[in-house]
Amino acid sequence: MTFEQLKRYWHIELLGGTHKRFTWRRLREKYRQRSRYRYLFWFRFAQYLHSSRFGILRKRAQRLGDSIAERFGIEIALGAQIGEGLFIPHPVGIVITRKAVIGKNFSIFQNTTIGQKNDASAPICIGDNVTIGANACIIGDGLQIGDNVTIAAAAFVNKDIPAGHLFVTRFTSEQILLQQGPSPISTRNTRQTK
Repeated sequence: MTFEQLKRYWHIELLGGTHKRFTWRRLREKYRQRSRYRYLFWFRFAQYLHSSRFGILRKRAQRLGDSIAERFGIEIALGAQIGEGLFIPHPVGIVITRKAVIGKNFSIFQNTTIGQKNDASAPICIGDNVTIGANACIIGDGLQIGDNVTIAAAAFVNKDIPAGHLFVTRFTSEQILLQQGPSPISTRNTRQTK
């Protein structure tokens, strides 16, 4: 990643797109506004350092990545390839494997995991314009998720999803009686009444 590419990521993800003028002052103001902007700023900077051919910068990137993961509660591996337009509205509880290849305009909500069963397997490939709802879990080796896909909240994905689909995991709810007979509260009542 070049410094110009880094600035482009910041321009699109923090300042709202290339149709707005990039200035360092506007970038600083956005940085101060919300924690999601601060996370994106530092994550992209750590990715920039990680892409360096110099070992010392790569080590610095790893320390920075660990620091922002601890500070924000998001563990997106620096080796993950995520296109421009990353949007994280609620930056908490997100985990993305280093073997993820993700396209442009990717939106991911809180408490979501993108991972693999086996680290030696093929990467998880996610297309452009994909949205993943809160509490979703995408686990599998070499999964392919097409362009323009929406994965609903609380979905569990372990198979490929073709382009242009909405993926929903259906849940059923039922009540289960844990014990029969009088409740523990009524058996403790020893007071006699006349």
